Amino acid sequence: MSTDKRKQSLYFPELMLKDIQREADRLDRSLSWIVQRCIKSGLPELRKLPSTDGPAVPTPEPEGN
Repeated sequence: MSTDKRKQSLYFPELMLKDIQREADRLDRSLSWIVQRCIKSGLPELRKLPSTDGPAVPTPEPEGN
């Protein structure tokens, strides 16, 4: 299985970016790795939030966790 490595620009508030950088330095990891881990760990909570189209609908976890 190949990994899609498309580039995408993301913009974070300065304080949040400093927090991400601090954790990246502490863990000796890239900013990208930190953000990916945050998304992976926080996605179940995000999926509980209602969408603008209606109530929250459970979404299955993507394959290859």
